[in-house]
Amino acid sequence: MENELFKVTVRVFYRKLGRIKYISHLDMVRCISRALKRSGLPVWHTLGFHPHVYLTFALPLALGYESTCESMDFRLTRELPMEEVVERLNAVLPEGVRCYRAAPAGQKPEAIAWADYEITQEFDGMEAAEAAEKFAAWRNRETVPVVKKGKKGERVIDAKPHFSVLEERAEGNTLRFTMRAAAGNTLNLNPTLLLDAFAAEEGVCADWMRVVRTAVLDGEFRPFE
Repeated sequence: MENELFKVTVRVFYRKLGRIKYISHLDMVRCISRALKRSGLPVWHTLGFHPHVYLTFALPLALGYESTCESMDFRLTRELPMEEVVERLNAVLPEGVRCYRAAPAGQKPEAIAWADYEITQEFDGMEAAEAAEKFAAWRNRETVPVVKKGKKGERVIDAKPHFSVLEERAEGNTLRFTMRAAAGNTLNLNPTLLLDAFAAEEGVCADWMRVVRTAVLDGEFRPFE
């Protein structure tokens, strides 16, 4: 039996892979809201004239990006095994979205400071090793100014302290690397912003690119839980 006085915030971790990367964040919210309704989970709704599911995402994913480490929070009005929450959601979620863990919410989203991304680029008419060499020279300059757009307009920031390349592999015309970039409320640095700035300055633009977020980290580089 549901108890409106009992509310526990559950954090569900899920993967978003494949064609569903073309679904915007707003559409993703609608998708998850419908899935929660179909799952039959005892989800708490807001009060008032237009009740809706209490649903939040710690770090919304950019359109066109995939991820193996997304999370969403919602409240339950009665206690359930976390394994059951995962199973009931997976039974109604669309292709490309798969939950793999649920737990009572731990850290607040404000704890998020970094995110890791696996980036694959393919070039036509250029060896990946050459592109990697130019990218390394660009990011190792004294400053890396980029134009960041926000609600208050555009501003130029020095991105150099806010990102790094952890691993890099060049094979033929394919360049794969792991980028760690600032994330969260204080500064959210989209890898595409950096790669676009590099392409504009150096004329090195990939013909195809895939970005997969693989980790969301706090200020101590620990996984966001």
